[in-house]
Amino acid sequence: MASIFFSKLGGFPTRLCLCHETALHRLTIQKRVHAVGNRIGDKPGFRFHRIIRKPHALATEVSYKEPKASTPLKDNMMANYVPIYVMLQLDIITTDNILKDKAGLEKQLKQLQDAGVDGVMCDVWWGIVESKGPKEYDWSAYKTLFQLVQDCKLKMQVVMSFHQCGGNVGDVVIIPIPQWVRDVGESNPDIFYTNRSGNRNTEYLTIGVDNQPLFGGRTAIELYSDFMKSFRENMADFLDAELFTDIEVGVGPAGELRYPSYPQNQGWAFPGIGEFQCYDKYLKANFEEAATNAGHPEWRLPDDAGEYNDTPDATGFFGSKGYLSDKGKFFLTWYSSKLIIHGDQILDEANKALLGCKVKLACKISGIHWWYKDDTHAAELTAGYYNLDDRDGYRPIARMLSRHYGSFNFTCLEMKNSDQDAAAKSGPQELVQQVFSAVKREEVIMAGENALERYDRDGYNQILLNVRPNGVSKNGPPKLKMEALTFLRLGDAMLEKKNFRIFKAFVRKLHADQAYAADLREYTTVVPLERSKPEIPIEELLKATEMHEPFPFDDQTDMSMGGVVNDFIDGLLNLIPFF
Repeated sequence: MASIFFSKLGGFPTRLCLCHETALHRLTIQKRVHAVGNRIGDKPGFRFHRIIRKPHALATEVSYKEPKASTPLKDNMMANYVPIYVMLQLDIITTDNILKDKAGLEKQLKQLQDAGVDGVMCDVWWGIVESKGPKEYDWSAYKTLFQLVQDCKLKMQVVMSFHQCGGNVGDVVIIPIPQWVRDVGESNPDIFYTNRSGNRNTEYLTIGVDNQPLFGGRTAIELYSDFMKSFRENMADFLDAELFTDIEVGVGPAGELRYPSYPQNQGWAFPGIGEFQCYDKYLKANFEEAATNAGHPEWRLPDDAGEYNDTPDATGFFGSKGYLSDKGKFFLTWYSSKLIIHGDQILDEANKALLGCKVKLACKISGIHWWYKDDTHAAELTAGYYNLDDRDGYRPIARMLSRHYGSFNFTCLEMKNSDQDAAAKSGPQELVQQVFSAVKREEVIMAGENALERYDRDGYNQILLNVRPNGVSKNGPPKLKMEALTFLRLGDAMLEKKNFRIFKAFVRKLHADQAYAADLREYTTVVPLERSKPEIPIEELLKATEMHEPFPFDDQTDMSMGGVVNDFIDGLLNLIPFF
């Protein structure tokens, strides 16, 4: 289905004609050939451009290119250094726009700094900053927070959080999107994602309204863009001081580039396959237009894909192989491509808003590991990741990110396959390996985080393996290394005596046993953000779906935190009051 020429699919933005610059694929020579046909048969209406290119490095192997330091490294081992950022509490800024317990937070930040932690991460909630009305931004509490972090000599990752807090795994507070936005939904509920049963999800605006001027004459994309421009204007001093290292752009529920296919507040429970979320009137009309333009006006959205907690074999779409039919392939390509275009548009606006700032843009992708070992990959498909055993659903996202100098932030680094019941057919280890390989083949920065709170050695060892899958290199950058780790989460459990003692050892291992580096330039590149590269056509992005063998990972980390014996010693040390 990757060969469908998507300019035929009505509703995709005509502005999306993204193309790699020669800087990204210097050896690529492209020749467009008009043809008729596709992978599912030579049928009328499926026109595509076949792109013929000379072989280049990305077709087979890739030369690993880790960021070069702006200044010479003091020690080659510093090239193995992985900085760690600890997530702040979700409600560190209250819904009343007040910094919560400043004195208590300062104490915690100083503990992190003493432990060698590089920085912290926090959500910048749209529902708090712009709560009073359109373009009425109040950044006062966040300025207080940022100043405190800066005074504690820590760096920051910040998330432009355009989603609701509440309704997802780990959410312990409720922070809705702005009331004036929800008011639009009172008269027009189709601004929200909708499942086949008609249930609305108010945690994030449907991508169907990305370019619809429904919000006082502004589109959803313009709402996000104006918010980020205001951030740039109001945080100029902190940006100039290089307090922020990464600006992660919220692009969906939980800030992740996905559909809200598994909402707990609608009854989903692990390991349900989830549901497709494209039944609002805007996405529904878009699909019907696309199908008509492709020569199939009779095609409609799936009506047999099951409910949130079904298993794949209980549905017609998955169990009866509907997802492998011509109609199924067309739908899944449309569904996943709309998501990629959504991310591309918002990241383009973020790039324009933060142009020239010494920050990296980042985009978070969910680690949907359940049903990964099932032929259907059903949970990934309902979330918008068109990933199958013979089709890479993550590399097209990485290719899109490549034009924005974006970082691909992936979750579930702490998980092993054995952590879940076998019935879930969970494969987090293989999933991380596939995604890391796909991202590196596109020469995109990889970063990661743990999906669940873990303070045990097994979890730490799995993270350490995933951030440096082939271990450290004493002669410079290792073949594979993540740019950073974001750790979930600061709180009483993490700072409990035993947990924090082990955590401090974990920080040291992430740093490859090197001393804490206050200056990022000791281990990475710090440069002003450049303007995004030219746009890449959707058919070119879909070329990246070809599946390749993942790069080999070691069986275990060479920076191990130890195991059972160390746990026993920890128990003894915990009995000593002053230790």
